[in-house]
Order: sequence, then C-alpha cells, then structure tokens
Amino acid sequence: MGNEQPQVSAVRGHAITFTGDPFFDDGAFVDVPDGLIVSEGGRITAFGSFDDTRHAVPDGVEVTHYPDHLICAGFIDTHIHYVQTGIIGAFGSQLIDWLNHYTFIEEQNFADRAHADDVARRYFDELLRNGTTTAVTFCAVYPESVDAFFEESVRRGTRMVGGKVLMDRNAPDHLLDTAQSGYDESKELIARWHGNGRQMYAITPRFAPTSTPEQLEAAGTLWAESPGTFVHTHVSENTGEIAWVRSLFPDRAGYLDVYDHYGLLGRRSVLAHGVHLTDRERARVAETGSAVAHCPTSNLFLGSGLFHVHDAKDPKRPMHVGLGTDVGAGTSFSLLATMNEAYKVAELNNYPMNAIKSFYLATLGGAEALDLADDIGSLAVGKEADFVVLDPNATPLLSYRSGRAKTTEELMFVLSIMADDRSVAATYVAGAIAHAREEDRSGPADAAGTTGGGA
Repeated sequence: MGNEQPQVSAVRGHAITFTGDPFFDDGAFVDVPDGLIVSEGGRITAFGSFDDTRHAVPDGVEVTHYPDHLICAGFIDTHIHYVQTGIIGAFGSQLIDWLNHYTFIEEQNFADRAHADDVARRYFDELLRNGTTTAVTFCAVYPESVDAFFEESVRRGTRMVGGKVLMDRNAPDHLLDTAQSGYDESKELIARWHGNGRQMYAITPRFAPTSTPEQLEAAGTLWAESPGTFVHTHVSENTGEIAWVRSLFPDRAGYLDVYDHYGLLGRRSVLAHGVHLTDRERARVAETGSAVAHCPTSNLFLGSGLFHVHDAKDPKRPMHVGLGTDVGAGTSFSLLATMNEAYKVAELNNYPMNAIKSFYLATLGGAEALDLADDIGSLAVGKEADFVVLDPNATPLLSYRSGRAKTTEELMFVLSIMADDRSVAATYVAGAIAHAREEDRSGPADAAGTTGGGA
C-alpha cells in the first residue's frame, strides 16, 4: 500500500479536437497531423504535436502509435435506453404504438436483476465497441436496473449518466410507480450513485404523458434538492404525442411548458428529440440553458420528423445540442452512423452540415450540452483521457475512398458517412484501452524511438 503509481499512457497519431463551437467559430477546429496524448491518473497531462510534446512522456513509458488512423475525443451519446437494447430493429409504426407493442413489454424484464446485469454487460460492450465513452441513459422503473447499469459502469471506469424511469400513469401496471415511491427510490439511488467515481444521476420522467402532475412536481422538487444531478426526458418527438400532452395538460402553454412549470428546465436538463419545438420553445430552451439530444436514426425510423439543427443553432438564441442514438428506436449504437443520418436530415432541411460540425456534436458539443465540458469532450490538458482511435482503412471500399481524401475535413466526412463500429480500432477510457478490435488485440504498431524520456 502507498506504492501504487497512477497509470500513465502515451498515444501518438493524427488527432483532431475542438476548442469551441464551429457553428459559430471557424477557428474552433484543431487538426494535429502527428499528435501525442499523454495521460496520467486518467486525465490528459499533455497534448500537442509529437515533436513539441514528446518531452512530456515519462521515462520508461512506451508510446503507442496508430499510424494512418484518426484520434478524437470519445463519443458522447446524449440520449439512449440501455433497457431497449434487446428490441433494436423491432418493426414499428409510430411512437406510441411502438412503445405499447415492444418497449413496455421489454422493460418489464428488468425486474429480474440477472437479466438487467446481462443486458448491462452487452450494452457497455456495444458502447465501447462503437467508441462511445459517455452516455445519458434511461434505465427501467425498477431500481435494480439502475444498480446494474451503474455497477457495470464502475467496472468499466466510464463516466455515465443514468436514472430510474418515473411513470405513474398510461403504462402497464407492472411498470408504474407512484409520485411518492418514484421520489423515494430516486432519492436513494442519487445517494448511492451520484458522484460515486465517474457516475452521475439523472432524474428521469419518461415523458409528460406517463407522469401525473404530482409526479412531475415531485421530480422538480427532487432536482432542486439534488445539486449537480441531471433531468432526462423526452419532448416534442411526434405530432400525435404533442396533441396527447395538450389534452393531458390543458392549462399549460405547450409541451415544453409542462416541464418548465414543474421546474425541470435548466442546465443539465436533457430533452430528447425536440423535433417539433416552436420558435418560442426553442428560445426558452436556450434561455434556460437546457439541452436537446438530436436523434436522427430514431426520428427517421419512427417517422417522427426532421430536427432543424440550423434553427437550434440560431446565433440569436443558440441551443445546446448533442447527438443521441436513442437505441432501441434508434437503429445503431454508432455515433458515426448517427452523424450519417444527421447529415441527411440537415440536407432535407436545406442545411448542408459539414463533418467538422458533425464531429463537434458527437464530442465537445455533447459535453457542452451536458455541462460536462470541463471534464470530457476534447483532448485538452486537464480533461479526462477518454478518446477513440478511428481506422479509415477498416473496409476495402472505405480504405479506397479514404485514400482519395485530400484534406482532414474530407477524411472526417468520409468517416461520418461510411464508417461504423468496424472503424473503431480502439476506445480509451481514463487513459487505458477499454476496447480493441480483435485484429488489434496484439497491440498496434509502436513508433520507433518513442519509449519515454522525451526521446
């Protein structure tokens, strides 16, 4: 005891990162063709060009070199349901039908802790295999499902946000809690998990139609009592859902106003979808510092509509926006696949969105949306050493196309359109490899003459 040394790692390769929001700042993108990331104790201690930074590598530390790869901060998924992993790809028509036919049935399985543990393991395997190092995650109504999620995250060393779903109406009896029991169970889970290592808690009303006014009021009270926690819910995903909310809350000005009325908007409030927010609602989201998780694969799969990222990023009232996979209505755990669909949705809205903006939304944009940019989202010194190593040569066609890219931005765009989990060569969590492709498990090539001491 007392002689344990913090883990030190040094990773070399073509690195990209951000210092701000490229929707507004053309200089926010940082491209380092031969970069070096040095981390100690889980945080980045040096980052820059290899020649300028090699002196920061401690004696005896071997530099892991990824030539012909691209390294960026770990991907951040701002909205996903781990308890829906088993129903990804389930045929559905519209949101409410899909919930009734698949989701509510599947989530009842999470009363069984063994089932929850099994799915949590599979879920984290998929996240890390796809380069996702932080995710804002719906669990089920059962506290055991939350424990399974956070225990697996602790085992993996990841920074995660999650919480127990709150539902006290308009769902099967086995999935219902009450305003009081939901409050009590969430409060116990907050005490157990929020701030436990890298774990963070989200107070999680599923969406307004499945919570009574009493439960939403209790959720708002709990959030006010629990500094640093999150709120995670859905808003304005589907036009039928919006009409349903209007019928259930006739005294409120609209869907967003339901959450506003009960004190559920503000920094660290994460609202999934927001496809049909009005101009007034977008302004209120921006004013309160709340965030919207843009989930294009899910919105397309359920026919919910097209999110207007250019309206969200209106410089007169810019909103915090991150990308979400929304598994299981979402069709992939991959943030690269999500970038692909986000680009297409933007095109359909006559807004060509380049790859610099897409990668920002998946990294620093997600961190800023979650109010976690001091800790994650870029390769800046002092941040947690979560990053992903992407292989542009993962498949024959991708390799051919990547080889024709003339700029880093073009290569990023090719990856954002053509790449998937096969392109994730390695995922690093707190400076240590948390995932490596099968063909890379023997270790990537080591750079000659880069074994510590500023060689």
